Amino acid sequence: MNIDARIRRRRRGTETRRLVRDYEALSPVAHVEEPAGRGPVVERLLDHLDPVFDGTLPPNAYVHGPFGAGKSAVVTALLARMERVAAQSREAIYTTTRARSTRLPWFAYVDLRETASEFAFYHRVLDTLVEETVPEHGIGTDEIRDRLHETLNGSRTGAVIAVDHVDASAVADTDLDVVDLFAGLPSNVSWLAVGRDDPAETALAGYTAREIAIDRYRRRVLIDVLTTRASSGLAPQAFDHALARRIAEWADGNAHDALAALFGAVTRAERDGRDHLVADDVDGAIADAPRSTVSLGTVFSLSANKRRVLRSLVDLDEAERRSVTTTTEAIAADPDVDLSSGTIKRYLYELAEVGVVERVAASPRSGKGRAPSRVELRFFPEVFRTLYDLHE
Repeated sequence: MNIDARIRRRRRGTETRRLVRDYEALSPVAHVEEPAGRGPVVERLLDHLDPVFDGTLPPNAYVHGPFGAGKSAVVTALLARMERVAAQSREAIYTTTRARSTRLPWFAYVDLRETASEFAFYHRVLDTLVEETVPEHGIGTDEIRDRLHETLNGSRTGAVIAVDHVDASAVADTDLDVVDLFAGLPSNVSWLAVGRDDPAETALAGYTAREIAIDRYRRRVLIDVLTTRASSGLAPQAFDHALARRIAEWADGNAHDALAALFGAVTRAERDGRDHLVADDVDGAIADAPRSTVSLGTVFSLSANKRRVLRSLVDLDEAERRSVTTTTEAIAADPDVDLSSGTIKRYLYELAEVGVVERVAASPRSGKGRAPSRVELRFFPEVFRTLYDLHE
């Protein structure tokens, strides 16, 4: 029984009826403290981390699974909770089964989509471990790495570092070598790599002691994810079980796409002035989905200028997107972009290279010469537009 939740529902009943209570609860790029339907996965990760309760580090591991399986959601939630426990009692952790005290290691999380250099990687790790501010300028990569080693060399416990999206570093406009990054960490660090690729096909294959696979969501569990998020983010009775089932069936185990479809349906209902979702909202959001989706987290990890270009791109009509050239000209005319045509065109090509957009052949031209190409989005445009306007 959650008394606070019951009180909130009563208070909401006296408020002016509105559809959205909390956009963050609905966002496909936001992680919650308690991911729904992933208890068994949490248990497997805790089994892996169990040595820390005896004062030793677990072996290096690779967490892998398909897009939308909830890898990042579970890992970030669990490590945040573990670090909270460790911070509350660095000196002594007691359990009901262990009479002696045990110190827990540090726990840190790094997203390689947002890490453009070796310096940024080691800086993020060090910044998590120390209370003082770590300088971002006037210091080199070697020095920041030396400081990290000094900090951990004086530790009896070491650290567990989760490194997410190890197979997506190209998004950050970098050629980071994950093996080299891990090799530069102190010896009393255990890493937990997170990615989509089969571990045997990655450069980390020879360095990974344990593999932890996460499967797609089952339909029943994905329905629970949708209804849990909706109960936190929407007005009561705004989203029914039949609509959740419709989205879950379409998403086929991909929680990101399911949440994006829910968010897109919400924006349609809001636009039409409704205080609840209907089937047309869900069907319209699904129809708006690209043929092959890329994570909106990937899109929002891009540089500010590239996000600005994409924000302009999603507002263009079909005629303005008939070729890369016309698209470039239309975006360059947007006063909110303030970039040269050459830079915009280069960005469009780079975005295609990392899979955020896709270059496809435009209508075949008559006569000689190569047909022009145009760009198609690989993310939910309405969801990106709404989240961008909310936060930037």
